[in-house]
This record gives sequence, structure tokens and C-alpha cells, in this order.
Amino acid sequence: MRSLCILLVDDDKIERLKFKKVCQEVNFESNVIEAKDGETALLLLNDCKTPFDLIISDLNMPGIDGFEFLSTLKKNPEFKNIPIVIMSTSQNKIDLDRCYKFGISGYFTKPLKFSDYSDSVISLLEYWDKASLSSRLNAS
Repeated sequence: MRSLCILLVDDDKIERLKFKKVCQEVNFESNVIEAKDGETALLLLNDCKTPFDLIISDLNMPGIDGFEFLSTLKKNPEFKNIPIVIMSTSQNKIDLDRCYKFGISGYFTKPLKFSDYSDSVISLLEYWDKASLSSRLNAS
């Protein structure tokens, strides 16, 4: 796998640590930039010199929550085409439908068991590694 530049947005430090642990365990050479909420993520997006290949965001966060974050991103021409995957504990169909109306690229619920979580994250990373390679080849 090549190195992806990922913006990980989650208010739960343990969730951010789990994600990075999975990346390390599978030797995924990713550049994971962490944001504890939507506001911090928006600041990072505006200040970052390197474009993000993927944004992974929680929904339920203090301040600017995942929905407001999605809305703001999709209104900004600089960021609206960055793939966004929601990683949430919510299994509410209303939340899922609302996210897809914002144009997300994927949604998965956070499994409670670490091995299931790890499998989900690995699948996500492998998919986006191949998808971003495909988009780079088609752009040439």
C-alpha cells in the first residue's frame, strides 16, 4: 500500500489511538493527522499544505459535530471532492441517510470488539489505497 494522507476527526482520543494502532500493526505507511472536533479539522484543512486523500470522521462530537462538518466541507470548492468516510457508533438509519445526502463516500459503525474494528479499518485503508491509485492513473 502507498501512503495516504488521512484526516481523522474524532473527539474520542481512544478511538484515534485505536485507528493509529491498526495502521502500525499492518505497516500501513499513512500520514494520519488527528482532529478532536470539526472546528479543529476545518482549521487543519485550511492550513494544510498537503491535500488530504481521505477524511474519516465521527458524527457525535462537541461543537461542530459531524453533520455540520460535512455541510461546511461540501459547500467549499477546495474540499468538496475529498472522499469522506463516516466512522460512528450510530446505527440510526436517519443518520445514515442524512450523511449520504451530504455526499459521503462511505459509512461504517465502530465495532466494539477490537479485532472486528481492526478488520474494518484494514478493509477501509486497502480500498482507499486502491481507489486513490486508480484516480491518479486516470488523471494521467
